[in-house]
Amino acid sequence: MNLPNILTISRFFLIPVFVIAFFSEHNLFAFIIYLVAGITDMVDGYLARKYNLVTELGSMLDPLADKLMTLTVFLSLLIAGKISWFVAGVIFFRDTGMIISSVFFHMKGKKTVPANILGKMTTVLFYVAILMITFQLPYHMGFLWVVILFSFFTSINYIFEFKKMNNKLETQKKGAAASN
Repeated sequence: MNLPNILTISRFFLIPVFVIAFFSEHNLFAFIIYLVAGITDMVDGYLARKYNLVTELGSMLDPLADKLMTLTVFLSLLIAGKISWFVAGVIFFRDTGMIISSVFFHMKGKKTVPANILGKMTTVLFYVAILMITFQLPYHMGFLWVVILFSFFTSINYIFEFKKMNNKLETQKKGAAASN
């Protein structure tokens, strides 16, 4: 257990705090909680890479914490009537698909793709969309749809990166086995 992993685990505890704030109609506080979760995500990733503290546990829990927070936020927005069932369904489909895929491939011994610039951009764009929706800013739904489309593009990119990385690892294993 290291500091980046502790920060990741703290994001799981921020989920119920967000829910309580959101449904107590403290929109600003709820958004700040969501923002704090995002900042801890950036900090834990930075610390893990800078100080070589990347762990299998952290690699698994970090995206799970992010996805669960995102799903919680969108479920809250759905319950509050700020987004439609269709929008929520599309987001839930994408994020639960990513969670299930990551767990499945991790259990199969496959390496998961670390966050890349497209994933980070998607996250930032979702934060902006949630800010816009929470405070009912103009064009919030149009912007959200742009972000959703971009998130699917990002997911497709991750699939290609996943295949490329695991094919390379498989080739390296076969080469090592052949030379023994």
